[in-house]
Amino acid sequence: MPHNYPTVSSYPTLFSPLTLGPRTARNRIWMVAHATEFSTDGTFADASADYYAERARGGAAVITMEAMAVHPSTQPRRGVILAYDPAVVDSYRKVAAAVHPHGTLLLAQLWHRGRQTDGIISRRPTWAPSPVPDTVYREIPHEMTAAEIDELVEHYVLAARHAMDGGVDGIEIHGLAHGYLLGQFLSPATNHRSDAYGGSFENRLRIVRRIVEDVRAAVPADRVLGIRLNSNDGDGQPGLGNADWVRIAREVDGWGVLDYISTTQGTYLDRMQIYATSAARPAGYEVADTANLTRAVSIPVVAVGRITTPEMAEDILASSKAQFVGMARQLMADPLWPRKAEQGRPADIRPCVGANWCVASFARGPLSCLHNPRVGRERQFHEDDARPRRRRRVAVVGGGPAGLRAALTAAELGHQVTLFEQDEALGGQVTLIARAPSYREWSGVTDWLAGQLAQAEVKIQLGHRATADDLVGQYEAVVVATGSTPLRHGWTARHPERWGPKAARLAGSDQWNVYTPVEILTGRANLPHRILVVDDTGDRQAFVVAEHLVTNRHPVHVVSQYPQLGHAFADGHDLPFAFGELRRAGVTFTPNVEVSRIDADTVTLTDVFTTEATELTDIDGVVLILGNAANDGLARELDGSGPDVHLVGDAQAPRRVFNAIWEAEAAARRL
Repeated sequence: MPHNYPTVSSYPTLFSPLTLGPRTARNRIWMVAHATEFSTDGTFADASADYYAERARGGAAVITMEAMAVHPSTQPRRGVILAYDPAVVDSYRKVAAAVHPHGTLLLAQLWHRGRQTDGIISRRPTWAPSPVPDTVYREIPHEMTAAEIDELVEHYVLAARHAMDGGVDGIEIHGLAHGYLLGQFLSPATNHRSDAYGGSFENRLRIVRRIVEDVRAAVPADRVLGIRLNSNDGDGQPGLGNADWVRIAREVDGWGVLDYISTTQGTYLDRMQIYATSAARPAGYEVADTANLTRAVSIPVVAVGRITTPEMAEDILASSKAQFVGMARQLMADPLWPRKAEQGRPADIRPCVGANWCVASFARGPLSCLHNPRVGRERQFHEDDARPRRRRRVAVVGGGPAGLRAALTAAELGHQVTLFEQDEALGGQVTLIARAPSYREWSGVTDWLAGQLAQAEVKIQLGHRATADDLVGQYEAVVVATGSTPLRHGWTARHPERWGPKAARLAGSDQWNVYTPVEILTGRANLPHRILVVDDTGDRQAFVVAEHLVTNRHPVHVVSQYPQLGHAFADGHDLPFAFGELRRAGVTFTPNVEVSRIDADTVTLTDVFTTEATELTDIDGVVLILGNAANDGLARELDGSGPDVHLVGDAQAPRRVFNAIWEAEAAARRL
């Protein structure tokens, strides 16, 4: 199918075509591999085809599909594609048929995790060059024999043949990067062998060369073959540094059989080097190391590392730091990123704010995005967009993420929308989270929604607390997104009997120096000096409050009933970073205790296991993080009064930004 490659653009290098081995990429935008968990049987699901097709439709020139297991010994999760299973071939064809009409090249990534997994799903021992456990999984791996190395090479070839039979455009050999199996052979930190696959540089590289050359022999000359390398295992981490990876890149390029190198960074010793949050690493944090590698090789190089804006992408390419820019999370957030950039509409790009909800989501189920509700449901949304609707008068009450999303979607679907917000600014609690320096980028969620609303035909009334009298008889439907209010009764969830409206408050919780997070983050509190933060949610809020306080020079002590503080956001993998930053700033953490009394400047703590009591003296102020109460009064008042009422987000049940946006989107589509 012929395609018109753009030649004139605000970003001329970004939108210029480039030869990629035997094929041509229509531009320099590459969607790099990432887990989706859409699969239920080891093959690509219909949702997989829809997901990749949406990014192809949006303008990505190359898509590398998710990492696929080449051998039964590497099955970290049930949602992983089994590239060695013949059943995968037909599902490749399904994805290729969805992607190819858009002129996008589709590549299969073949991978073995080695020690960086466990055998719970596979019911087999993990394989590694040496019996060294991973810092995350801590399972002692089986040291591979020479026969098992031969078997692994054969499985890479088998998996490559399945992909070719499935009609994809090429193969990306993975397992070298991110500390996976082939990288474990390369690194002296994890390869302690004394045979032909250990010791010298040439020996440690031997297995990689065998796989590359054997896969090349199995891949037709008209298909692309590439490899994924680290450009750095991580500054200060044991393993391979940038100079080592430059040497490896130069060596594999010299074999003369590869068409490109895709770069990345990190191992499981520091996963913020792999998929950094906005707090952990600046945008483009990998590019300098990648540029060193690019200068050392003759084939195209793909750069990654939170490349989020067209301006950044163009600069990387125009300055020859790489030949392609790779994105994963940004194209989850906005699959139309390439099209919007090409059309000169960078302000319309929905930003990835580095919250890592995507990473957290596939730890529990299929991939999702913090503020793109369409992820994983592309076909459902396209079909719903085309459904005929009657134009209705709609009121949205509340200007936080739920209200903004509901108003925008309702307007996009053709309704006449009025948004009421009682404060003088939009944004809700997301704007409070963004008060902490590490989370400033989170404001991109609501800033983007507000910016899109400004272009839509939506009437916005700020500083107006909407009442039933404002709504009944004036609007056919009302979306209530009035948020929630922090609890301050003082009791943890260990005492459910104390949460009733008539129960007595914790002794001292009504003192003048006891605060809620909202009072802290809005600056409404006249704070004393030393602050105790009491966390009963285990979520990010305590870290946000602690960072805000310590940034403003308050000594901070955080206590929690839980053995692990911050456990509720651990799946995003930035918890170690968040802990490290606060501990370096002087914040103290005490787990396994709850507050049993507050008395002036003394707080009594009780050990949740032994009931032993201790006293903290010289505490000037206490912040209670107990959860929130839903502000659902307006919805209850409107019930049965005439308008079609939809209760969403925290006003229904206080939870996460993701839930608020998802429910608002769903409610707007039911109007």
